[in-house]
Amino acid sequence: MKDLHMHTVFSDGKNTPEEMVEEAIRLGLDTVGISDHSHLDPCGMTLEAGAEYRSELVRLKKKYAGRIRVLCGLERDFISDDFGDYDYVIGSVHLLTMPDGHHVSVDWTAEKQREGVKKYFDGDWYAFAESYYATVARVAEVTKCDIIGHFDLITKFIEQDPCFDVRHPRYVKAWQAAADKLLKTGKPFEINTGAISRGYRTEPYPAKDIRNYIRKHGGMMILSSDSHQKNTIAYRFRDYISEIR
Repeated sequence: MKDLHMHTVFSDGKNTPEEMVEEAIRLGLDTVGISDHSHLDPCGMTLEAGAEYRSELVRLKKKYAGRIRVLCGLERDFISDDFGDYDYVIGSVHLLTMPDGHHVSVDWTAEKQREGVKKYFDGDWYAFAESYYATVARVAEVTKCDIIGHFDLITKFIEQDPCFDVRHPRYVKAWQAAADKLLKTGKPFEINTGAISRGYRTEPYPAKDIRNYIRKHGGMMILSSDSHQKNTIAYRFRDYISEIR
């Protein structure tokens, strides 16, 4: 089993890369990938820290060779300028860039989402969703990623703050258009359990109807914990392992 999405003290995680690797060994994983946030992400590394991060992962690869495969990844945001050398890249959209250069947060808090939708989308949540998914549709092209990160991150707060209907035709049309474009790339989508472990959601990203759509249309998926601390590595993977193809 492998887990390729996790964060450490190099970005917004609570543990060091070595602590994460050691816990992955204890859990019996055969591969562990550290994927700290990229430069220009609000939680991301500076370019200088990114170089130190890569150096540390090289050290860990050598130290733990024969016990576990260690990979140096990056969660590269749509707006990032970090195109350094990594074993793999997760492509994600955490922010939407507005015409005035400001950003609307997709991920930070429900309040930040609401502020952005009110200011830049005149309170139209479906216009916000259309803009988000139009951006997500280009994430593989722009980030040069190997994995599509938390496809429907826009719904992070939807269970606690149901400000729009995920069954609304405009919302469904928006995510389907993005999924169709990304399916053509052949890149795998995450089944990401991170929002469950942090108490935001009771199901992973993407939602079940989206996961069903991806599978129906021949898409690949991989499990990821999006762990920010060692005790959530491979979180609830057994609940969703049957969905992987």
